[in-house]
Amino acid sequence: MQPGKTTLSEKVFQTFNYSALSVLTLLFIIPFLVVVSTSMVGESELIRRGSFILIPDKLDFAAYKVLLGQGSVLYNAYGITLLRVTIGTTLNLIFTSMLAYGLARKSLPGRNFFITMVVITMLFGGGLVPTYLLLKYLYLINTFWVMIVPSLISAWNFIIMKGFFSQLPESLEESATIDGASPLKILTRIVVPLSMPTFATIGLFYAVGHWNAWFDATIYINDVNKMPMQVLMRRVVLTMTSQDLSSEIMGTLSSKPTSQSLRGAMIVVTTLPIIFVYPFLQKHFVKGVLTGSIKG
Repeated sequence: MQPGKTTLSEKVFQTFNYSALSVLTLLFIIPFLVVVSTSMVGESELIRRGSFILIPDKLDFAAYKVLLGQGSVLYNAYGITLLRVTIGTTLNLIFTSMLAYGLARKSLPGRNFFITMVVITMLFGGGLVPTYLLLKYLYLINTFWVMIVPSLISAWNFIIMKGFFSQLPESLEESATIDGASPLKILTRIVVPLSMPTFATIGLFYAVGHWNAWFDATIYINDVNKMPMQVLMRRVVLTMTSQDLSSEIMGTLSSKPTSQSLRGAMIVVTTLPIIFVYPFLQKHFVKGVLTGSIKG
């Protein structure tokens, strides 16, 4: 066999592999395309063709006019979600990196005890009622910070980041210490610049988590003007009818979209931003996670 020449078995495997991946890709893409198409289907076509419509005969943007029209509460919910993602992810990275950097130092007294206490939080929780009472006594109920403070540090993300910090040469920190650098300066000037792939990975984990989160806001927030976008989407998808949603967002309309088109439009509006951002940061996922898992 000549070097570099593809054998028959390799060609068969590649053909099967590409075919299987193509089928899987279609299985992932088609449901989302159906949701997009449903969001742009009018009532008459929906009644005539049913709910599974891949290519609409006529585009109807009434659902988007309702969701994105003047006076829509979706803008306020979008703003709260963006604030949560921005502020929450920033604070998550700051607190997680500080904890991971400190516990990555083998010379820290009681290091194993503190690491064990962090890992225990992955296995056991205090329960919903004790957590609610704690947040109530901290005056966080029905505030923006109730979505930020309880989840400042993820134990899993802490383990990944600590694993990466443990791999950094100790000679770098020793040299900086001799030059008079404080631990905080070593973290911000040396460790963080060398850890950008891991920070990108952990930051994306946190950002996606904040973007998709809805349970904490549902439990701890009563004011609809303080609820994030995902809570509004859940109410639209599960409970609201076209008339209910229209009266809540825009009042009376001359032409109301169907409930199916409203649900589809709401899903599209809430998922498109993260879909556009994800491909640009996806390359950091594998590198950051594997780098942090080589050494504990």
